[in-house]
Amino acid sequence: MIDPPYPQTEAGRPRRIGVEIEFIGVSCEKAAELVRHLYGGVLRPLDAYRFLVTGTRLGDFTVELDCQYAHTEDSSDADPAVTNTIKSSLANAIGAVSSLWVPVEIISPPVPLSALPELDRLIPALRHAGAEDTKEGLVYAFATQLNPEVPSFSIESIVAHLRAFLLLENKLRAEIDIDLLRRTLAFTNPFPKAYARKVVSPLYQPELTQFVDDYIAANPTRNRELDLLPLLAELAPEQVRASIDDIRVKPRPTFHYRMPDTRLSDPGWGFVMEWDRWVAVELLAADADALARLGEIFVDPDSRQRDQILLREIEAWWARSAGR
Repeated sequence: MIDPPYPQTEAGRPRRIGVEIEFIGVSCEKAAELVRHLYGGVLRPLDAYRFLVTGTRLGDFTVELDCQYAHTEDSSDADPAVTNTIKSSLANAIGAVSSLWVPVEIISPPVPLSALPELDRLIPALRHAGAEDTKEGLVYAFATQLNPEVPSFSIESIVAHLRAFLLLENKLRAEIDIDLLRRTLAFTNPFPKAYARKVVSPLYQPELTQFVDDYIAANPTRNRELDLLPLLAELAPEQVRASIDDIRVKPRPTFHYRMPDTRLSDPGWGFVMEWDRWVAVELLAADADALARLGEIFVDPDSRQRDQILLREIEAWWARSAGR
């Protein structure tokens, strides 16, 4: 596992990371039992399709069907005249139908970066239990998401990380070889090109308020390969709430990296592998000279061979960083 350039937060505490993994073929209850078997704790059913595994040695896990309408507690905005019994029956019916094609999701607690290999134990356990991944069905488009805690809340650091991601986006897509269906669906749309050019330009040095306004104007959605809405909701909650009406956007002091597929059927795949890809973004963000040089190439309007030059420069930087 590759170490990041900044393994600690600004407060001097080891950074943490959470993971979310989607799959099908194993029920929520069975997946929750699997988590308890691996990490200990107590299994608590919240409804037929959502379970908590609390008090594990890593923290509290959530295992649920990834469909908000299958969960009674997610119906708080429903008609108050509808009784709890009816709401529960309706949620169970929706869950029963949805479970045929909607993925189950395991959401880990935030753990120290050093504990990520421990979370990797989930991968073979799910595979052996019969869980199926993105590659095992024509209509499967299951994701694995990383939520690394940001090393700094400074706007300079946040912009540097987004700039580095935008520069490495195509390289990361090629490394991951994102499933065709996931590329077709809207869940992990690339950033708009005009917005990418704005951010990657070395001249872009916004204050937080301007950055949030610019981000939401171009990206009023969770469906980005690197979703910053949870982080911005943490930093500027009122500003985000004024523009984004989506209960799924919850404040978190993390980058929400949504690009990777779930690849349970690949015995070499896991959370650590995806972290080692992601950490290239953090390494480039910390390399001010390379970030500025690549940014200038990216936004150069006069370079007829800009794309080829940029690709060559990124490949060279990636190769130099391979032994990091």
